[in-house]
Amino acid sequence: MKILVIGSGGRENAIASAIKRSKKETEIYCAPGNGGTAEIAVNIPVKQDDIKRLLSFALKNKIDLTVVGPEIPLSLGIVDEFTAAGLKIFGPDKKASLLESSKKFAKDFLKKYNIKTAEYESFIDFNAAEDYVKQKNHPLVIKASGLAAGKGVFISDSPEESKSILDSIFNGKIFGKSGETVVIEDYVEGFELSYMIVTDGTSYKPLITSMDYKKIGDGDTGENTGGMGAVTPNPYVYEDLINKINKTVIEPALEGLKKEGIKYKGILYAGLMIKRDDIYVLEFNVRFGDPETQAILIRLESDIIDLFLSVINENLKDHKLVFDDDKSICLVLASGGYPKDYKTGCEIFFDKKLNNSGPINEICAEYYIFHAGTKKIDGKYLTDGGRVLNICAKGKGEEIAGIVYALAEKIGFENKYYRKDIGKYT
Repeated sequence: MKILVIGSGGRENAIASAIKRSKKETEIYCAPGNGGTAEIAVNIPVKQDDIKRLLSFALKNKIDLTVVGPEIPLSLGIVDEFTAAGLKIFGPDKKASLLESSKKFAKDFLKKYNIKTAEYESFIDFNAAEDYVKQKNHPLVIKASGLAAGKGVFISDSPEESKSILDSIFNGKIFGKSGETVVIEDYVEGFELSYMIVTDGTSYKPLITSMDYKKIGDGDTGENTGGMGAVTPNPYVYEDLINKINKTVIEPALEGLKKEGIKYKGILYAGLMIKRDDIYVLEFNVRFGDPETQAILIRLESDIIDLFLSVINENLKDHKLVFDDDKSICLVLASGGYPKDYKTGCEIFFDKKLNNSGPINEICAEYYIFHAGTKKIDGKYLTDGGRVLNICAKGKGEEIAGIVYALAEKIGFENKYYRKDIGKYT
């Protein structure tokens, strides 16, 4: 079975690794892939947003299944193009992807279908937005409406700070077209929860719960990032809360999508804020989260290929989705300076005893090293992004956090940076 994974990050390395663990005979391709995917797949030098070339490759090489990792190709309509060409592809179509590619669309959708979210207004003009924040109590949350790689959200503590943020988005154009519309919403305090389900447009099944660490600094301080780590299960989640999320968020959202004429097939990721008995939707993503996916998929026991096909073929209700009962953790090793300016092209040195995966002891059932921002040239691994590597482990005890940190010390590259508190509360 020929399978194409689109993307170049740690999430895609984890997806390719899960496919590799299938009992089915597979040939895996990654476009464009990275230094880690090159070990288990054939990297194809086609960018993730080059839909025409990706389609041409899939048709020419008779790809049986395509799995889309990142949001950009989804927002560009890759699923529509592949489906029209008769190819099987996992992910929502272009219209469904507006839930992530337009925060304004998502907020309007939530309001229309009475799904709780923070009060908000959207703006296309700097002066109007500035006038609005002057009248509002702070803190406020200011978001670029379009895609911004997880970095388009700001929490402002004062009208002066809000004005500065709005100026940088509208006039400084730090997010380009993604910042042409800005959403400003009330700040909601509580604890955040990443909640992902898979759906075929009719039925849905939740993935195991996870908690990600968005901020660059220990104690969740500093700037937002794409994610500096993740753990499963989420230590703050209980069964009644999951049932309430399903009833008040997931099911109304799926029903609303049907009413909008959208057949949603793929992963629906709800970024939630839990405030006492209230559940607020902060955002929707239309694909696997990163780095939550890395921590989740190493606990998947059932066949991921069967999962993808059950969604595409609309028989998810008959698929048995099985995860083990371990805990898991993902630690992100980043380039110093991320999420702002950082250096690339630095050689990565691995302890000779390290493999890409393997068991350690009875406490840690398995560890994995997924590549995110890397490339391989002449047998050497080099840094090629802000988030460089993901060190993941699963096992029965809290000691797995210590194991990933011990593994992190066995990997070296210039200006290596990582948070020291990932998994502290597992």
